[in-house]
Amino acid sequence: MSVIDWTDLFKDYKGMCVALKDDEKTVIAHGENASEVWAEAKKIIPKPILMQVPTFLAYKFQIV
Repeated sequence: MSVIDWTDLFKDYKGMCVALKDDEKTVIAHGENASEVWAEAKKIIPKPILMQVPTFLAYKFQIV
């Protein structure tokens, strides 16, 4: 399993619902309403990944 960088996803879709392809990077639909995003994404692929992009990112660092 590798780490996926969603920095651009956060910048472009902050606070929105997004539907992703199975590569977990490609946005195929987005919007404010999860049901509408889901319906739009289902027209493109049979099993989209639906997620809510956070409105802010919290970082926690621990100095050892």
